[in-house]
Formats: sequence, C-alpha cells, structure tokens
Amino acid sequence: MTEQEYLAALSQILSDILGDDSIALTMDTVREDVGGWDSFSYINFIVAVEAEFGVKFRIADVESFPNVGAIVKAIGAAPRR
Repeated sequence: MTEQEYLAALSQILSDILGDDSIALTMDTVREDVGGWDSFSYINFIVAVEAEFGVKFRIADVESFPNVGAIVKAIGAAPRR
C-alpha cells in the first residue's frame, strides 16, 4: 500500500471511532489536531489498526508514536500475523 492508501484507511478507522466523517489524516497529524481524539479513543484506534492490518505494535511504540506518519511507517515495517 502507498502512504496515501494507509492514510485513507486510518482516516476511515478514526472517523468510525469518533463518528466524524470529516477526518482526513496526514503524515503530520497529531492527536491534538483532531477534536475528540483522547487517550481512550487512541487506544481504540490502535486496536482497530492492528486488527485491520494484521499487525501487533509493541507497547513502547504505541506510547511514543509522535504523529500519524510514525504509525503508517510502523504498519509498513511490522511483521504480519
């Protein structure tokens, strides 16, 4: 998948979680940029991303992702289940 395809998929996942169809994530998006994206919805987002892409992130990585771009890169680098 391309970065844009990952971003589209992640945007849809987050839109579903937050109930906001206007979400369009970029590589530079941080949680503070998206209204309602709190720590609880972040965990739900990570779980949904892992399920969607068949990956498993390490806890240390989940706690340190600085932006959506880091998540995209981690998906591409993660071993598939």
